[in-house]
Amino acid sequence: MQFSDFDPLKGKRLQVLTPDGEVDPKLLPDFDDDTLRTFFRHMLAARLVDRQCMALQREGRLGTYPPLEGQEACQVGSTMALAATDWIVPSFRELAATLVRGVPLEMILLYWMGNEEGSRIPRDFRLLPVSIPVGTHTLHAVGMAMALRYRQEAGAVVCYFGDGATSEGDFHEAMTFAGVRRAPVVFFCQNNAWAISVPRKIQCAAETLAAKGVGYGMPGIQIDGNDPFAVYLATRTALQQARAGGGPTFIEAVTYRLGPHTTSDDPSRYREDAEVERMRALEPLVRFRRFLEKRGLWSQGWEEGLVRELEEWIEAAVRQAEAHPGPRPQDVFDHMFAELPPHLARQRAELLAAHAGEE
Repeated sequence: MQFSDFDPLKGKRLQVLTPDGEVDPKLLPDFDDDTLRTFFRHMLAARLVDRQCMALQREGRLGTYPPLEGQEACQVGSTMALAATDWIVPSFRELAATLVRGVPLEMILLYWMGNEEGSRIPRDFRLLPVSIPVGTHTLHAVGMAMALRYRQEAGAVVCYFGDGATSEGDFHEAMTFAGVRRAPVVFFCQNNAWAISVPRKIQCAAETLAAKGVGYGMPGIQIDGNDPFAVYLATRTALQQARAGGGPTFIEAVTYRLGPHTTSDDPSRYREDAEVERMRALEPLVRFRRFLEKRGLWSQGWEEGLVRELEEWIEAAVRQAEAHPGPRPQDVFDHMFAELPPHLARQRAELLAAHAGEE
């Protein structure tokens, strides 16, 4: 697959798997049956965990949470293309990518339960903690990519963000620096059509977001973000180029956010239910299920067994996470710096004094 075959300036978009479950045989990667089922398993696991997180939040057992329903293919397809030496720099909606990378579910749950131990991700996973500020982590990703080069370490960096982040100044600075210095980084934009309540059409006047990559001197490609094969192909190609010294790539994965921006959001105030229902027909699990069924790799019984297995795994992880001691007030200070600056040390002491005597 060549990026030049899918020039975003000519309105080209990469798609391998159609909504009907048909594939382009010339582009389909050579996966065996077990790997194809693994794609579905990862997407289904993320879907079930995501829905459980929504339920836990509504019960007051989880803090504010950003659901990913509809974006599973973006994250599973791209993470499946990573080498063990590559790094992930996530924003805050990369639940599926984090699970595919192998981070224990109880650790992910701890973070959203407000426990900072959930951000203490072991280095072996090569994944940075969640970044809530929109777009700021793109600079961290470029810095990390340059560090890999300076240290002559293998690997590249994949940085995830949404369409709204491409309107931020940090994104501009990260793209400029990465383009000039040929940093080994892949900018992966999940264009889910909405930046909270702002639709894509009034976020940016460009025909495609992928065209922005061209403007910064790097390949840009627009792909079907609900197609895990297109996601895999584009990410694998971009990573190969980055590791070989070919510099950065910008990938715009066109998908759709089926749920709210976060559990604090009410999307019914700014979009029609009919739009959501129309997009449900295009969502990744539906089309991948059709693909597997056409190949004789899916049955109702197989999926039901998978659901039972995954639900037991989720339930066990929730029990483990909730068994941890709850967060303490001083945690907001204790996990930021190796040594607190004097003004924060003073604030920490004042906080502890205010809570003295409390259990």
